[in-house]
Amino acid sequence: MKLVAIPGDSVTIDGTRLLRCSNWAWECNWLVADDSGSGQCFAGSFIRARPAGDDTLALERLAQTAKSLRRLLYQLIELELPVEPYYRQGRGLAFDLISSRTSGTPVVIGHANGVITIDLAESLDEHRESLRVRLGEPYRTMLGHFRHEVGHYYQSILVENGRMIDECRELFGDERASYTDALDRHYKFGAPEGWEQSYISEYATMHPWEDFAECFAHYLHISDTLDTAAESGLVVQAERVRWNLTADVVPRSNYAGSTIESVLADWQVLAGAFNRINQSMGKGDLYPFTISEPVVRKLEFVHRVVVTAGDRRTVSA
Repeated sequence: MKLVAIPGDSVTIDGTRLLRCSNWAWECNWLVADDSGSGQCFAGSFIRARPAGDDTLALERLAQTAKSLRRLLYQLIELELPVEPYYRQGRGLAFDLISSRTSGTPVVIGHANGVITIDLAESLDEHRESLRVRLGEPYRTMLGHFRHEVGHYYQSILVENGRMIDECRELFGDERASYTDALDRHYKFGAPEGWEQSYISEYATMHPWEDFAECFAHYLHISDTLDTAAESGLVVQAERVRWNLTADVVPRSNYAGSTIESVLADWQVLAGAFNRINQSMGKGDLYPFTISEPVVRKLEFVHRVVVTAGDRRTVSA
């Protein structure tokens, strides 16, 4: 969890000799202990399936995609969520990172029993952007895919069959409803009219599982951006802005002890500023979403799921 400079191929920190990850040539900048028994770093150990060694085009896309994977894992660890690779425990995380462009077969992005499948072709801007436009989505990124799919994973291990499941069903709906029927209905008829009043996105309207995963992804978007703003020293000073702001906004790296209202109060101001900055560069809004009151309640639930998971791990430790 530290950023260090190494003069050569290794560095010794606190008595432990650390080596460059064996995927260093593919742009991995993580380190691994020389006595780990593997030349692969912690993030790389989650990858269950990858392109063949002679598939250089797909491996280039893997290098780009793995950057998003490392950012995801870093944030999950920082939030103190359970992060265990599949080979350590039965319900651990695994990532199949394969390309529909070079494998010759379709790759469906999704989650099943801890295994998250990502199509490396989506790391190609023109491919991903064409899908975004065709599907009418305001936002589509590789990191967004990772965050959405890991939301399915955490709902399965932290919510379903637990004490929070009844409340989850009240907010998001009964996840036991037929997913196949919901999928057919969504792509035949689209989102219901007025969906913006209760959902964070059109895709969230499809099924309770997708509603939770979309809200989980947005929680990670928001918390990570606030964390980055805090680490960058960004502060919005009330006396200097041109709109009515009652107090300075000082983003925090950790909102575990705060309410979701506090998180979103900071986010509303920061997101508004970032949107205007993007517009100044001739681009669209950085965060092109509206958070309605029902979505606030859903995000509050996700916030409690994340915080209580961290609390349980701290007590256990």
